Amino acid sequence: MDQRGAKAFILKKLRYDLPEGRTYHSLEHTLDVLAAVIDIAAQEGVTDQELELLKTAALYHDAGFTVQDEDHEVVSCGLARESLPAFGYAPEQVERICSMIMATKIPQSPGDDKLARILCDADLDYLGRPDFFRIGDELFAEMKRFGRLSTEREWNELQVSFLQGHTYFTATNIRDRQPAKLEHLAAVQRWLKEHP
Repeated sequence: MDQRGAKAFILKKLRYDLPEGRTYHSLEHTLDVLAAVIDIAAQEGVTDQELELLKTAALYHDAGFTVQDEDHEVVSCGLARESLPAFGYAPEQVERICSMIMATKIPQSPGDDKLARILCDADLDYLGRPDFFRIGDELFAEMKRFGRLSTEREWNELQVSFLQGHTYFTATNIRDRQPAKLEHLAAVQRWLKEHP
């Protein structure tokens, strides 16, 4: 299994094939999720081979945005199935990666799969980090660009709904990210009260 080769392949694809205006679902987001996966996995006691599969899933999880917005996870899995065998991934490893990717579809559904739970938490790690508002601005800009919403009020109403419905799955993120996530929710709720 040549995880480094798979990484180089998919990062090049993301760099050159993502549509202009992807300010959130970007190469930077993928690298951010990869870093979060490595950090959370270390704290959750993930083994070497499991970590390689998890890192590959992180790298591929949003690759479908190079093709389409809706159901991009399905396209991400298609790209994984198409390219990963050339890097020595066995069919069962590819399917394990695809299972993790599909778990990130909103609303996230990792079930009892430890690796999928880590990937889901890494994907939305920023919700409980100090860069929450900066990254949120990038997502807001992308959603405006692609016609998903138009006003700051719509954005903040969506954020409140999303934050209220979101759950972290790992002990690591419940401990390290949940408290700040709740503070961010309160801040967005205050903004809505102050901007009727």
